[in-house]
Amino acid sequence: MRKYIFGLVVIVTLGVFLSCKSTKTETTEDNELSAYIMVYFKDDDHSLHMALSTDGYSFTDINKGNAIVAGDTIASQKGIRDPHISRGPDGAFYVVMTDLHIFGKEKGYRDTQWERPGEQYDWGNNRGFVLMKSYDLIHWTHSNFLFDEAFEGYENIGCAWAPQTIYDPKEKKMMVYFTMRMNHGLTKLYYAYANEDFTALISEPKLLFEYPDENIKVLDADISQMPDGRYCMTYVAQERPIGIKTAFSNNINKGYEYNPEWIDQEPGSCEAPNIWKRIDSDTWVLMYDIYSINPHNFGFVETSDFKTFKNLGHFNEGLMKTTNFTSPKHGAIISITKKEASLLAKHWGISLSL
Repeated sequence: MRKYIFGLVVIVTLGVFLSCKSTKTETTEDNELSAYIMVYFKDDDHSLHMALSTDGYSFTDINKGNAIVAGDTIASQKGIRDPHISRGPDGAFYVVMTDLHIFGKEKGYRDTQWERPGEQYDWGNNRGFVLMKSYDLIHWTHSNFLFDEAFEGYENIGCAWAPQTIYDPKEKKMMVYFTMRMNHGLTKLYYAYANEDFTALISEPKLLFEYPDENIKVLDADISQMPDGRYCMTYVAQERPIGIKTAFSNNINKGYEYNPEWIDQEPGSCEAPNIWKRIDSDTWVLMYDIYSINPHNFGFVETSDFKTFKNLGHFNEGLMKTTNFTSPKHGAIISITKKEASLLAKHWGISLSL
């Protein structure tokens, strides 16, 4: 897997990033949003993958379905899951991932099924995340963050999963929100703030949302700011079947009001909701991972009001397509500029019509 690493070195000066820029004169068109980047992972390699789209419907993996960063080079457990990407006000891209390999024993990375005893910490029982930052989607810095090493009282953390990021304009920091449990307890949704370099969380986790049924596990939150300024949080409620609901708030990190309606359109269980906006459109797309089908696939619904959702089907079974990869897991999509897409396509040697 190491052959897929693409310059994962710590870049510390802006000059290095500037040297990656095109020497051509930039135009307004170059800096307009005109493409989409998707991050995802696969179970067979537990590594980071990326795909590009120029229309928001058809996605092409930039490395022909192979990983662009090998999980065994960046994660303490030699594997990553649940990658999420966002853009900060500094123009940088932020990628955060679960530091966990569920097949670590089979791959020879450890002698036990899990890193710690399953009878005490349950399924997965990882302790933290992998944090990455880039200004060009090509050169990245990365660091490992483990809760039990950073904060007192987290020796018995049961898991830390599915991290995501969003900029909090009030705190003027990148907010990382995630799923966490202690020991065998129920998974709940929490948030904390990252440092400027995006190498660590600098505040202890606080509860983000409390589900009205205290016996139900919730996980995999995704927060988007709506046109009216409010925040929509999609998340997974582990009822039967497991699916996706919404909650709304005027504040990014508190006050989310429960909505009982299910918004995914699957008869079986799904997880990993991610909402992204179509360029030059008033429509938003909710993407989610349907793990209850084989082979697993992504599902899509579209909305303009965050109340009614039109079913777009699954990858390669409706409007949404993949051209050179199958069975992505737990992904996220954001829009990027023409220049960013062109540089990325050139770096990976793929043809891209913008």
